[in-house]
Amino acid sequence: MREPLVRRMREFGTTVFATMTKLAVETGSINLGQGFPDTDGPERMLQHAIEAVRGGLNQYPPGPGLPELRQAVAEHRKQWYGLAYDPDGEVLVTVGATEAISAAILALCEPGDEVVLFEPYYDSYAAAVALAGAVRRSVTLRVDAGRFTFDPAELEAAITPRTRVILVNSPHNPTGTVFTREELECVARVCQEHDLIAVTDEVYEHLAFDGVEHIPLATLPGMRERTVMISSAGKTFSVTGWKTGWVCAPAPLTAAVQTVKQFLTFTANAPWQVAVAYALREEMEWVAAQRAALQAKRDRLMTGLTEAGFDVLRPAGTYFVQTDIRPLGFEDGLELARRLPELAGVVAIPTQVFYDHPERGRHYLRFAFCKRDEVIDEAVTRLRRLGADVA
Repeated sequence: MREPLVRRMREFGTTVFATMTKLAVETGSINLGQGFPDTDGPERMLQHAIEAVRGGLNQYPPGPGLPELRQAVAEHRKQWYGLAYDPDGEVLVTVGATEAISAAILALCEPGDEVVLFEPYYDSYAAAVALAGAVRRSVTLRVDAGRFTFDPAELEAAITPRTRVILVNSPHNPTGTVFTREELECVARVCQEHDLIAVTDEVYEHLAFDGVEHIPLATLPGMRERTVMISSAGKTFSVTGWKTGWVCAPAPLTAAVQTVKQFLTFTANAPWQVAVAYALREEMEWVAAQRAALQAKRDRLMTGLTEAGFDVLRPAGTYFVQTDIRPLGFEDGLELARRLPELAGVVAIPTQVFYDHPERGRHYLRFAFCKRDEVIDEAVTRLRRLGADVA
C-alpha cells in the first residue's frame, strides 16, 4: 500500500501540544505546556452563550459570521486602534485564529510561493504553508538585551522574487516578545518595497504587560491595504475551546480568505458568536483585570523558575515564559521535556520544535503561566527539587 499521507505533510506528526498534554495526563504531571487557562471567562459572556443555545440559535449562521459579531469586531478595531473596517465585506468570522491563518495562506499563496516566518513560530504556520504547497523562509528571533528580536538585514535577505506573504505574530508565541514600532516599521517597509501581503496573528493583542503597547501592523502608514489582521476570542476572554476568531482586511483580501474558508468549515459556533459580540462591547474591563492577574502570574512563575535554577527571559506578552536550561546542566530541551514529568512532575514545551533551525532553540523550554496560583506554586515547588537534585 502506498504511503497514505501526502508528501508535503509527512514532516508533521501529532502536534507537540497534544503529545505533551497526553504525557501530563498519563503521568499525573502539572501541565505548564499547552497554553490554555484553567479558569473561565466573564460570567455574563458565558450566560449569553447559554441563552443563545436555549433560545434556539443552534443552526448554521451566515457564512461570513453573524452580523452582530462582525459589527462588534468592526467597532472594536475602530475603538482600540482607529482602524475602520466595513462589517459587511471586510470582517470574516472563522473557527479560531488557526483556521483564519490557514485559510489566508491557502487563499494567497500559489504552489512555490514563499512565506516569510519569524522563528520560533507557532507550529500551525509551517503546516499551513505546506498545505498550500508554498515554501517557508524563516528569520530567526535572537535574544538581545533580554528580549527576542530580529536582524533587519536577515529579514531583507529572506525576501526573494517568489515571496508573497510575511506572517507576523505579535505579541509573539512562543517567545513572549512584543514587536516595537521600529521593528514593525521595518516589516512594513519590506512589505511595501517588495509588494508583499502581511498576515498578522494578534490573538494576544490584549495580553501585553508592563505598559508595553501592542501596535497592529495595519495601523502603520500604507499597511492597512495590504494586511490580513487576525484575532480571536480564545485568549482575550479565556475561552480557547470556543474557537471563535476573525479576519479584518480590505474587501478583496477578505473575499479571497472567505473563498477558501467556506470550503473548510463554511461556518460555526453561532451561540459563541453572540456571546463574543457581547463581550467585545461590555467585558473589556474584565480583560484589563485578567491582564493584571496574568502579569502577576507571570512574575510568580518567573520568580520560582529563577529560584529553581533556570535562566528566565521576561516576556512582554502572551501566556508564556522562555527559560534557558543550560544553568541546570542540561543542553537539549526536547530530551529534558520528555524527562521532566519523571524528574519533577511538570510538563513544559521544548522550544526547538518551533524552529526550522532547531539547534538555535535547543536550550530553551517554554512554560505557561495562565494557571491558578496554587497550580503555579505547586509546579514551582516540584521544579525547585529538580534544581536541588542537579546541584
